[in-house]
Amino acid sequence: MIDWDTIDTVLLDMDGTLLDLHFDSHFWLEHLPRRYVELHKLDEATQEVVRARIIREQGTLNWYSLAYWSRELDVDIVALKREVQHLIGLRGDALDFLGWLKSAHPRVVLATNADRESLALKLPLTGLDDYLDAIVSSADIGEPKEEQAFWHALNEIEPFDRQRTLFIDDNAAVLESAREYGIRHLLGIRQPDSRRPEKALKDFIALDRFADIMPSASQTREAPRG
Repeated sequence: MIDWDTIDTVLLDMDGTLLDLHFDSHFWLEHLPRRYVELHKLDEATQEVVRARIIREQGTLNWYSLAYWSRELDVDIVALKREVQHLIGLRGDALDFLGWLKSAHPRVVLATNADRESLALKLPLTGLDDYLDAIVSSADIGEPKEEQAFWHALNEIEPFDRQRTLFIDDNAAVLESAREYGIRHLLGIRQPDSRRPEKALKDFIALDRFADIMPSASQTREAPRG
């Protein structure tokens, strides 16, 4: 699928692409609503109100901001995340892929909607930053990846040739935004959350595993020549 000779830059999402989205799904939809009810001594039915409140912010900077939710819900979001941080984990062969990219030498940039508090929690637990040339958060830019302004700002911070860039993300709206900006090589993730069903990405090729786009994988599938 990928001619690596034509790729100078690889932009990678974090949650749901390099990391299993299960941690985030569990935290935002189960753990946080439950702990909010416990901490504020509210009725169990309030959990659904909290879920709906969170989902209303989907696709905005607020959706991704731990400081925003700490303020809005009057809880310490980082402390609550630490209660279930054992669920933070890499997807399948993510480290193999990152290791191969490091040896192949394209520039590798983490382009994430996760804010700096999320990164401070997850990077030490996963070691992702050992494989990255740069990390850019939408919180740094002031626009989420769903907006064109993010891509314009990213290209100023970490310049890349749109025709020679690969971007991988599990979010269809983000991939569409990247395509509108003109990034040529786009791939999705078929199952970002290992505990939930596969996602339909009708307009994008979706990966089951990173090995599918690594040269060694494609070479082993080739028929013998003679």
